[in-house]
Amino acid sequence: MENVKIIRSDRKTVSVRVERDGSVVVRAPRRAPMREIERFLSACAPQIEDIRERRMAENAVPRLNEEELASLKKEALPVFESRARHFAPLLGVEYRHIGVGSQRSRWGSCSAKGNLRFNCLLLLAPPEVLDSVVVHELCHLREMNHSPRFYALVRSVFPDYDAAHGWLKENGGKLVARLP
Repeated sequence: MENVKIIRSDRKTVSVRVERDGSVVVRAPRRAPMREIERFLSACAPQIEDIRERRMAENAVPRLNEEELASLKKEALPVFESRARHFAPLLGVEYRHIGVGSQRSRWGSCSAKGNLRFNCLLLLAPPEVLDSVVVHELCHLREMNHSPRFYALVRSVFPDYDAAHGWLKENGGKLVARLP
């Protein structure tokens, strides 16, 4: 396998990571024989290639520059406020504050104090995906967990939640790849 970097340390197991540029980093115990590392890589080869292909596709997506990102955040706040105002009465909840960020690992969050935060990249997704995240976070004001009862509440207001959530799982990486 090409583009493989091996880092040895005081660890007990072998692990592999595919970087954004498609290179592979293997972390291995200091005394692990090279044949063991090669066997591990060989066993993981299909998954590594799949991840490499996804990383390369993500790299093909045009990145936002800092100015475009700032503009997207500014544009996002009134959209999230409008959608939250629409859905909150349907759930019988009230929120305190809405914030917008550009997180790499979250689409939204809800604090125990009723503050909501959303990822501006959702503006680049279909509107129903954005709405699904708003509903999801508003539902946390009634259920601060991900129990079956929580998801029943989400689906009671947003029946197409699973399709929207599926779109985000499948395409979210491409949105995050646009961050500078």
